Amino acid sequence: MVLKVFFPSCCSLAESGILIGRWISEQNSAVILAVVHFPFIPVQVKQYLSEVQRVTEVSVSVLGSWSNSKQEKEESLSEFLEDLGTIFSHEPWIQISKEGDSKFWSCSTLQKHSNNPKEEEIILVYYDQRKVMLSHLHPPLDTATSTDHEADDASKLSAIFDTVAKSKVLFMTDRYDDGPIKLTHWQSDGVEASIIVELMKQASVPACMLLTFLLSLVSGVCRSRVLKFWPLSFLWSKLSTCEQLGHRLQHLQVISSNKKAQTQTQLMRKANIFVSLLIDVALGILLMSWLYRRNRIGHLADALMPVADHVAEELQDLLQWLMGAPAGLKMNRALDQVLGRFFLYHIHLWISYIHLMSPFIEMILWYVGLSACLGLTVALCILSDIIALLTFHIYCFYVYGARLYCLKIYGLSSLWRLFRGKKWNVLRQRVDSCSYDLDQLFIGTLLFTILLFLLPTTALYYLVFTLLRLLVVIVQGLIHLLVDLIDSLPLYSIILRLCRSYRLAAGVKFRVLEQQDGKPLRLLMQINPLSYGSVVQTYRLPTYSCYPKDSWTSLCKKLFLGELIYPWKHKGEKQD
Repeated sequence: MVLKVFFPSCCSLAESGILIGRWISEQNSAVILAVVHFPFIPVQVKQYLSEVQRVTEVSVSVLGSWSNSKQEKEESLSEFLEDLGTIFSHEPWIQISKEGDSKFWSCSTLQKHSNNPKEEEIILVYYDQRKVMLSHLHPPLDTATSTDHEADDASKLSAIFDTVAKSKVLFMTDRYDDGPIKLTHWQSDGVEASIIVELMKQASVPACMLLTFLLSLVSGVCRSRVLKFWPLSFLWSKLSTCEQLGHRLQHLQVISSNKKAQTQTQLMRKANIFVSLLIDVALGILLMSWLYRRNRIGHLADALMPVADHVAEELQDLLQWLMGAPAGLKMNRALDQVLGRFFLYHIHLWISYIHLMSPFIEMILWYVGLSACLGLTVALCILSDIIALLTFHIYCFYVYGARLYCLKIYGLSSLWRLFRGKKWNVLRQRVDSCSYDLDQLFIGTLLFTILLFLLPTTALYYLVFTLLRLLVVIVQGLIHLLVDLIDSLPLYSIILRLCRSYRLAAGVKFRVLEQQDGKPLRLLMQINPLSYGSVVQTYRLPTYSCYPKDSWTSLCKKLFLGELIYPWKHKGEKQD
């Protein structure tokens, strides 16, 4: 049977002593965690290991002996190391010895309590203890296609990674501690820490307390009955700016929460939200500084009125073209004139409204620009709401045309069933047979003829205003896609994958090192980092908006029947 010994590469220069770690009987493997070097008292070592086992809940024990003799191996030392197996009584007792500067080590096992001791083939696996300690092993994302063998390998690797990760208390002692036991591990030269990080931790406590207090006040105002009255509740549900502010408020509550993250996923989610908020606010401040430099707000306000007048003139020209003979089509003149004048009147009202607001546009834009300090996403949502307000007349045209077209389509379909002796059963939601008398058929024929000949005029207006509405929806959709990208992109995980790829482990690979006859097989365990696509898929943050749920077939059906479409946002739903 093959015995696998996972040996930390940081202990290769350690002085002679005993090996402590965890024995995994299911895998016939030994995970070496540290070396306790001489001199030591066995009773104190056992007490120390029992305390570590109580805190970490990892069955840490003495697995064997380690001999690092820079000169020729002494006979007395080898006998003493063999006698340690009777004191700590671990089966099998692993003996690893390094002679001088040789990279080929001797490794053997002793089984004193076994009746039939068998020689085991030993594989010596070197691993970087620091990287394994700080990394997080991710299970396979596509569990449906993964085989049982791959799942079993993942569970074996997880046991090794968990053993090192849970033994954090063991690595908190270094050679400068005044304790009876001296250890060698990846932090034996000094505990790895950062002064800046420690200062930030100390400063974050009062900052989080203040932020929690402010957020509780804001949340109390948001939950108050004042916002539940009709005008405010309507604006809160329709404006994407309010939705984004509520979404960021939830993010701030997650960050400032006093509840400690229990798992690695929760910790990464908090870090991703914090970095996303930080970058979002930084980009918003850059946008705000660009807007207020060289009076760009004033130039934007001066250019807004000519653009609005130009759009209104283009719409008037379009309506004049529709009221004539568009593309040589013969339209119903009476209905054409009624619809054209109706829409022209709305454009006249819109132009009057814009000119009435023109003295206040620069002041409105000035205050809107200040909202960019809340983040680039808030500024983009405000831009989307401004586009919705400036194109409100186009939306009204689309609704009028769609309702009129839908009425005629459903009227024609109902009258078509009348000719076939059918009717729609409202209670049972199905088409049933029905007999009609001559008067009903005569009136149905007249109505069907009227609706059929008026349909081309209505359909043309509906088609034109639907295309204009879709153009506005596409622009708003692109803005919301950018907002969702900033909200959901796990920036911290991506930066971590770029700078310290070993922190996000997808698996390991083993590289065969130089071999020598009579020596154990030597392997080097290296961490395979998670791919960037898997990082985004694993740590993607939830967003408040979602993409169209309707298929292209359903969308085309709604457009043909004249049903109103809201293809980009569904309020009140969350997307994970």
